[in-house]
Amino acid sequence: MNTVKSESACNEEFDLVIIGSGAAGMAAALTAHELGLTVAIFEKDAQFGGSTAVSGGAIWIPDNPKMRAAGMSDSREDALRYIAGEVGNAMNTEVVNAFLKNGPEMVEFMETHTDLQFEHREYSPDYHPDSPGAAMGGRVLDARTFDGRLLGDHFRRLKDPIDEFTVLGGMLLNRIDIGHFMNLTRRPTSALHALRLLARHLRDRLTYHRGTRLVLGQAVAGRLAYSVLKRNIGIRTGVALDQLLYKNGRVTGFAADDGTEFRARVGVVLATGGFPASQTMRREVMAHVREGSAHYSMSPKPATGDGIRAAQAVGADFRRSNKNAAFWAPVSLIPAQGGHRPFPHLFLDRAKPGLIAIDNTGRRFVNEASSYHDFVSGMLASGVHEAWLVCDHANLRKYGFGAVRPFPASYRPHIRSGYLKRAASLGELASLCGVPEQALAETVDHYNRDATVGTDSAFGKGNTAYQTYLGDPDNKPNPCLRPLKAPYYAIRIYPGDIGTSMGLSVNADAQVLDTDGSAVPGLYACGNDMNSVMGGAYPGAGITLGPALTFGYIAGCHAARAALKLHTRGDDGKRRG
Repeated sequence: MNTVKSESACNEEFDLVIIGSGAAGMAAALTAHELGLTVAIFEKDAQFGGSTAVSGGAIWIPDNPKMRAAGMSDSREDALRYIAGEVGNAMNTEVVNAFLKNGPEMVEFMETHTDLQFEHREYSPDYHPDSPGAAMGGRVLDARTFDGRLLGDHFRRLKDPIDEFTVLGGMLLNRIDIGHFMNLTRRPTSALHALRLLARHLRDRLTYHRGTRLVLGQAVAGRLAYSVLKRNIGIRTGVALDQLLYKNGRVTGFAADDGTEFRARVGVVLATGGFPASQTMRREVMAHVREGSAHYSMSPKPATGDGIRAAQAVGADFRRSNKNAAFWAPVSLIPAQGGHRPFPHLFLDRAKPGLIAIDNTGRRFVNEASSYHDFVSGMLASGVHEAWLVCDHANLRKYGFGAVRPFPASYRPHIRSGYLKRAASLGELASLCGVPEQALAETVDHYNRDATVGTDSAFGKGNTAYQTYLGDPDNKPNPCLRPLKAPYYAIRIYPGDIGTSMGLSVNADAQVLDTDGSAVPGLYACGNDMNSVMGGAYPGAGITLGPALTFGYIAGCHAARAALKLHTRGDDGKRRG
């Protein structure tokens, strides 16, 4: 564990030092800079962008100005009611209210002062749309598509997206693009859209190592980075936090792992991405990992809890009382040279008709169309530590299945690699998956009878607006249900995550709190270093990036106010050591 380090020879000094270059860190830097502070960003990884750059890019901000401008209605009260129902006793009302108040302000600030520009999703139901206070759309924002060429030579410094989320050597597709590509042989407008994207991508590949049309989390990270670099705010990559500097009752900077020290007159913002890549910390707070079960994270490998451990060394409180330790997602393993690559099953396959999930007894155990977080929660609650997704040929070719892309892409390489199992009968499938044949036959027979009438009597697949939103609207009577027919395909899945939810306790100003509940002067946390606003629940798309941007903005605002107070009293800021 990191130990407290006193100040020694200083290499550089800034008003505010940000450790971490994802959405939270860059939002803090931009806010503080616009409010007059000198800032610098330090990143452990070789590239900047953090987990934001490999994310889906959704940003959950209730009652935001984009939806209001489009004539949609929402209220802070409804959002609070929804969050309270989701989080329960784990809710920190002060921090949640700070998020709801400052989220819309953050959107206006970013659109006014930076290149981070948003657009709202008119229809994007919260994950539990039947709960009090839930909304059917408007709360989810996306960053507008960004031209990565504007980054110039820095484009290669932006963290690349997950390979399996791209096509044709690094071409990114958002939800709208995917819909067009799936219908390119059926609809002329979709064919035209796809051809335009392909032409742009082919031009890109003449000069760049991947596509420069940035969507999803790449658009968020790219727009923020462009704004940061335009202001000559440094993003130092390859700099890992070792210890915080502590003098006269406050944090005054940090020491890197090579011994280099950087001072902060006002404070340090921790935005290092939580601890998803730390097996030691995962074992401490995840029961299934402690019991020896497999677990795979989609978060960047440098996110090993450095910020949390450094903060604990100066007395900070690491909150462990959340409903869940992480934001769960089912993960399959793609065979690769020397091992495997994890692939997250988020929203493209599980809700589609012609698919079920079974455990090692051959039985269904969860609603397959539930959110990725709820799906794994269902796995763990049922004691299922590995399972199988099963689909038929029509499903595989029309929608794709895990890392297997839909027609016209070939699925056979995945069969040869062992990632995808194919069987001509349920008996053969049971043998390939190692499950009881009779139980599997009974499961499929029961599901097929339900699917024929469009009602899942076992788990209610396709019974909410969120679930049908992810299904196939052309499939009747239920967008999520269709009987399975031979041949069958299966992919083994495991519990995984897209980030950790447990983190440092903070107040409404993003100040880190010590174990007595008092603010640690000069220390802020946001993003996944900060304990989740949602207390380990997962109410809707974008509930990580929304709070990350908002509390980065809050930290920047508070630091600017703190700098004014220090300047007023003539304080040199060198207080701890």
